[in-house]
Amino acid sequence: MKPTVEQNDIVVLIDENLRKIIVDTNGKTDKIRGIGVIDPKTLVGKEYGDKLQIGSKQFWLLVPSVQDKLQGLHRQAQIILPRDAAHILMNCSIEPGQSVLEAGIGSGSLTIALASAVAPNGTVISYDIREEFIEHAMKNLKQASLAKYVTTKIKDVTTGIDETDLDAIILDIPNPWVVVAHAYNALKIGGYICTYSPLISQVEQTVNTIEQHSFIECKTYENIQREMIVSKHGTRPSFEMLGHTGYLTFARKVKTL
Repeated sequence: MKPTVEQNDIVVLIDENLRKIIVDTNGKTDKIRGIGVIDPKTLVGKEYGDKLQIGSKQFWLLVPSVQDKLQGLHRQAQIILPRDAAHILMNCSIEPGQSVLEAGIGSGSLTIALASAVAPNGTVISYDIREEFIEHAMKNLKQASLAKYVTTKIKDVTTGIDETDLDAIILDIPNPWVVVAHAYNALKIGGYICTYSPLISQVEQTVNTIEQHSFIECKTYENIQREMIVSKHGTRPSFEMLGHTGYLTFARKVKTL
């Protein structure tokens, strides 16, 4: 890792309350609410790991991790949280060099996680029917230095999938069961389908449709996360437990059941 910030670097500033701000050193001077004015060019030459005074607050200066990029993005739509994104990456076996399709780009949260996983020679194809969501998500991807790994299409995935021989297909749409047949035809043998649904009724309809095709290892999960607060006085669970977000359903394509 480089010891100091260089021109064109993307950095993250983290304060003592763990607020994270992603900064492009080529960006413009900006006023951040609650902090003040930040001139990105003044960060060039600073050492990574240092604590800097910006306005009335102090920030650690670091190379952004994938989680930093997810937490620091600008939201226009509900995002898939890091805990669910990590589960998707593992259960779909996303690796460098793969071709992965997602439908429902939202603010680009999952797209960032996928692009980080398939880099440096893979690609993420993202469908969405809303051009404004694609534009917003691509701004977040550019800020995360991952836009070059993503191809977007203004397309309704329920009408079909253009690509073939895909390693994985992730569906964050209200009616994923409509896409199961298209996904089966677009996936390579051994490829994964994943659906993200907030309602169990959606899961039931999706699983029933998956079972009509040659998929195996069909499983559904709900991720409940609770942080432990550890202090010198003792340890207790956080009062702000992250409860239900959505149900994740996974299945793997084979030739025949």
